[in-house]
Amino acid sequence: MGYITFDWLVAVSDDAPLPLKAPYLAALDQLVLEHPDFYCGFLSYELKNELEALSTLQVDHLGFSPACFFRPQLLIVCSEGELKVIRNETDSRWDAAAIHALVEAPMTDAKPISLLCRTSRERYLAQVQKIRSAIAEGTVYELNYCVEWYNESVETDPIALYHRLNLLSPTPFSAYFQSDGQHLICGSPERFFSRYQQTIFSQPIKGTRKRSKDSAEDMALKVALANDEKEKAENVMIVDLVRNDLARSCAPGSVKVPELMQVYTFPTVHQMISTVTGRIRPDVNTVQAIKNAFPMGSMTGAPKIKAMEVIAALEDSRRGLYSGSLGYFTPDGDCDFNVIIRSILYNSNRGYLSFQTGGAITYDSVPAQEWDECQLKAATMLSALGGTS
Repeated sequence: MGYITFDWLVAVSDDAPLPLKAPYLAALDQLVLEHPDFYCGFLSYELKNELEALSTLQVDHLGFSPACFFRPQLLIVCSEGELKVIRNETDSRWDAAAIHALVEAPMTDAKPISLLCRTSRERYLAQVQKIRSAIAEGTVYELNYCVEWYNESVETDPIALYHRLNLLSPTPFSAYFQSDGQHLICGSPERFFSRYQQTIFSQPIKGTRKRSKDSAEDMALKVALANDEKEKAENVMIVDLVRNDLARSCAPGSVKVPELMQVYTFPTVHQMISTVTGRIRPDVNTVQAIKNAFPMGSMTGAPKIKAMEVIAALEDSRRGLYSGSLGYFTPDGDCDFNVIIRSILYNSNRGYLSFQTGGAITYDSVPAQEWDECQLKAATMLSALGGTS
């Protein structure tokens, strides 16, 4: 699934996050271009409003920053079981033993946290029908529609919660990020954007099936996903969108699809994943290429701008960091960013905790089946929380 140079990375800073101000993407572009270094952080989905004439009406319950990046004082990677200290400018408690304890802590029991869904099943079904009507009218031809589970009064250990989520469902782009009470507990299987030397690539996911404990049934579910015409159509539509996004930054004729509709198996689900690559033009820098592709097409629909307008009108919750991206830049201009899905967001200052799930709606979608897919994607996070919905 693309280049990965380490098994895991730990980045720590005792300083405050970098003082980025709106427009955040322009400020980040200037920072990375003028002061090349290691930077780690996230981009909120709401940065769409900087890129296009869009707005967000839903209430911001979580209160996360639109973008948050820091320069790590301590940077450690592990590759094939071997720790490598990339940078150490701190005398803090972060030695090798502490890092191992953080990364490899055992799963502990959770104090049960129950959540409410902000969108009822009946409303969800009605909204999917509205989306199908919009597709029939030609407004969009695919739309990612999401719902939120939440609790407004939570006290929990977010690091322990991350370990429970990661042990229940280990994924290639899982992460834990904390800054000033903003906690991202991320179990993402999806890469948004990566640059390695002159190659950029993205790996959209469209198509999901649950796993089975019975090996024969599990294989049948995997084969069924690989042959499902609706899922394949969804995947191809988003691949076309991502090809267009990358083409804005790439040399003519260099955008390729080396992997189309490949089914990957994760602990709780099978997923259909494609890979799109291109050769970045010399006049385009890394942050500009990210801007040209943000947010991930798999989380919007197509055409992208119109899809985001419909999302803003129909969804009951502000996405905020959900559907955004977490990752890092290197001093030589490389980067790797995920898609923030299968993730729990927690503001420990407010006590507000939530997660969102969703899926791609096409004209062929059956509303009740789409609701069931939302429940499937919520199951692991509910298990990590030890509660119910």
